Formats: sequence, C-alpha cells, structure tokens
Amino acid sequence: MRKFIVALAVAGALVTGPALAHQCPALMAQIDEALPTAELSEADMAMVMELRQSGEELHKAGDHDASEAALFEAMEMLGLI
Repeated sequence: MRKFIVALAVAGALVTGPALAHQCPALMAQIDEALPTAELSEADMAMVMELRQSGEELHKAGDHDASEAALFEAMEMLGLI
C-alpha cells in the first residue's frame, strides 16, 4: 500500500508539474479578453499588441519564460496585474 501511495504521488507530480510551470495560453486568453474594452492610447495599444504577439511567438518557439515575461508586461499595461 505504501508503494502505491508513493507511486501515485510521483505520478501526480509528473503530470501536474508541467501544467503548472507555464501558463502562456491562459495569459494570452486574458489579454485577448481585455483588449476590446481596454482604454489605452494608440501607442500603448500598439505596444500591448506587439507584446502579445511576441509572447505567442516565444511560446511556440518553446521559450516559455520569455513568453511569460512579455505577456505579463502586456497584462500590466492593461491593468490586469
């Protein structure tokens, strides 16, 4: 029984670890949801869109840390964080 519990805990950590590590798609979705009602200057809106696009490209390239950094910056400009 003890081995089963340990194996279950290890399996759970392996399955949930990657899912919790990077959240790029969820961040992009939050940005996309906020864009239609955002009250930003034209220049700030352009910067948010550029950061959003950069975040998506970095995510697709596998650079999730840089992707999250760009997406968090966009979210900050939108007042989401």
